[in-house]
Amino acid sequence: METNDLYPVHVLDEEECWDLLISSSFGRLALSIAGEPDIYPVNFVAADRRLVFRTAEGTKLLELTVNNKVAFETDGIGRDEAWSVVARGRARVLEHQTDIDAADQLPLRPLVPTLKYIYVEIVPETVSGRRFTLGPEPERY
Repeated sequence: METNDLYPVHVLDEEECWDLLISSSFGRLALSIAGEPDIYPVNFVAADRRLVFRTAEGTKLLELTVNNKVAFETDGIGRDEAWSVVARGRARVLEHQTDIDAADQLPLRPLVPTLKYIYVEIVPETVSGRRFTLGPEPERY
């Protein structure tokens, strides 16, 4: 179904979702420990049907090692349209040197001038997304 005035929400297929993930570099990592949700902004790169980001030791790393089931969201907004993609899957810290060396070749650098030596990979089990046509609210009555 095409996005238009009658249908301002378009459900994206998996390929459209991956195209948007590949074109994006900033998102939000959602974690939950003992029923307490947390969300963290991260810059990332999408490659080979996985998401990779760098981090340092701290709460985020601790939480994802306790519960590796995560959700990740990225979005974009323009003048006439917006979109959102959510990936759900499992996260893992890259520990093998060959994995770290491969991740080091990705175009991934911290946005904040800090040292982040730990690579985390998310392998999505599902991706879903929507594209929205923006405009004024229709007449309600």
